[in-house]
Amino acid sequence: MFEDLAIVEGEYLRDLLHQPQALENTLAALETSKPLQDVAARLNKGKFQRVVLTGMGSSFHALHPLNLQLISRGITSLMVETSELVHYNKQLFDPRTLIVAVSQSGQSAEMVRLAQTNHKRCTVIAVTNTPDSALARHANAAVLTNAGSEFSVSCKTYVTALMALKWLGDVLCERSLRHTRKELKEACPAVAAYLADWKDYVRGLAQALKNTRHLFLLGRGASLASAGTGALIIKESDHFPAEGMSSAAFRHGPFEMLGSETFVLVFAGDAKTRDLNQSLRDDIRQQEGNSELVDEGASLPAFSIAEHGPSIRQILEILPVQMITLALAARSGREAGRFELATKVTTTE
Repeated sequence: MFEDLAIVEGEYLRDLLHQPQALENTLAALETSKPLQDVAARLNKGKFQRVVLTGMGSSFHALHPLNLQLISRGITSLMVETSELVHYNKQLFDPRTLIVAVSQSGQSAEMVRLAQTNHKRCTVIAVTNTPDSALARHANAAVLTNAGSEFSVSCKTYVTALMALKWLGDVLCERSLRHTRKELKEACPAVAAYLADWKDYVRGLAQALKNTRHLFLLGRGASLASAGTGALIIKESDHFPAEGMSSAAFRHGPFEMLGSETFVLVFAGDAKTRDLNQSLRDDIRQQEGNSELVDEGASLPAFSIAEHGPSIRQILEILPVQMITLALAARSGREAGRFELATKVTTTE
């Protein structure tokens, strides 16, 4: 039975355990500034033809819930990676486009290029952890995450970005912000309660994943954020191959990879497609594949998340994946989350 967790007790774990406080700090600082109110008013008066949501890595994946919220409101919304936007979608840079740009540092190579390419033609809302960054300075309005400094792999900055984007979405869609704040307030204690048992989760997952060589993370709708970010942080934290995709896409080819060395984590998601996701998990098991659901009352404790409202689902969904990063690191005898080739801020395109 796996026991030694000393190898994972580094700065990355410190950041993981600081997430409840980071969320509290973000929630306390969220406000609707006059510039943000003005942009929201222009959007709801039909001054923009489209909203372009952009970012890189986990900042891009975090935009899935906002994208669906805007579409449900009848707003034309597009998700485009910043690297593609600035080189292949320059036609979108016009006064009829509202850009929501997400970047923890606000100064990655792509965000600097965005500011240069835009030349103030588009109205820009920045969602960032760095108020004096190139992105924040270029933007017409900013929503700050206040996550604090972060060692390496996005964890605090990701969950606080999800919180900030939910707030932003409700501002843009003219929802009651009092109600929004009440919903978001549930995240802090729920995350703290989950993380209190991190050692038990990591030991259990180290055993459950002992024969795994291939990892898939699957979801639908807003849970595509968890699938995409989850696969990314596993690769970053552990140098372990992982792929995030939609649950439907998994049936179109990757289903053929099922076997004793493949583990498939399925995010149950919201009620609209939960039955489909559960059926996929069941079908994988019928083929003698290894698969678990992330949901309330999941069979494996590490994958069981607290009952919650839809506003914080993606914040809770990423926690089991963070435990996977620790378990894989512990099994391989390396410190999770310590970069050897990459850097915290990507400054080269």
